[in-house]
Amino acid sequence: MKAKSVNGLQAGHYDLSPSMDADTIIATLQKGGKPIEVDVDTKLTVVEGMQLEQIAQMVEESTPIKAADFLATANDASFIEELKSQYPSLISGLDGVEGLKYKLEGYLYPATYDYIAGTNVKDLIKQMVGKMNLEYQKLKEDMGNTNLTFHQILTLASIIEKEGVTDEDRKLISGVFYNRMNNDMPLQSDITVLYALGEHKELVSIKDTEVDSPYNLYKHVGLGPGPYNSPSLSAIQAAIYPTASDYFYFVADIETGNVYYATTLEEHEALVAKYVNKNSSQESSVSSSQAE
Repeated sequence: MKAKSVNGLQAGHYDLSPSMDADTIIATLQKGGKPIEVDVDTKLTVVEGMQLEQIAQMVEESTPIKAADFLATANDASFIEELKSQYPSLISGLDGVEGLKYKLEGYLYPATYDYIAGTNVKDLIKQMVGKMNLEYQKLKEDMGNTNLTFHQILTLASIIEKEGVTDEDRKLISGVFYNRMNNDMPLQSDITVLYALGEHKELVSIKDTEVDSPYNLYKHVGLGPGPYNSPSLSAIQAAIYPTASDYFYFVADIETGNVYYATTLEEHEALVAKYVNKNSSQESSVSSSQAE
């Protein structure tokens, strides 16, 4: 990139954001900054694994921005095009993707953001997408380790985010999912069923797994239309660098959170009986941390 000769930069305090391109930043610095710092009105924390609807509700509870406006903006086609012009390599991954509930689900990076009074909904979302873009640029070289697009990586990472807690388990779980995808097996993650239902609970029933939705990975092979939440960097890295194994199944002890892995369905069912169904009959339910 050729360096620019820039003159006329003014001292002062500036409110810059990751969504600004170089020309916008230069123009802002040439106008002159504010003599005193702008007080941060509040801090907004996007927690790892938060869904877009939860982020919107958190924003409404802390700012004048309504959740409905936040969600509508995050799904607005013209706004998506605006983001694409700023972050073409990141947002172009949405091109041609059908069936998305929310186009920007998964693209708002989990972090703490400064909210200054008067910030509009577009600028707030741009701040969050801009942070994801910064992380994406750091990960681009790593993408050579997988045949998946970054949109697919975010989708897989969002499932891994809720299925495992430790980095070790997340990479092992990622490997299980790759094994299943490579063998045209459905991922059968309860996380995807809960997203399809719009519910949050520990166990899903067999009836739940029959919900008619492209996000239901009990009924559909592959990853589904798009992310199920905003995954952490740990989960994204696990999606890019899975741990190789012969495992096709995993289940979590619902009391301890420990994850156990199996190669065959018979081994898996024995683990389910031992760690999930040990205290009660679960004939109508399946663990929310297992692939079958």
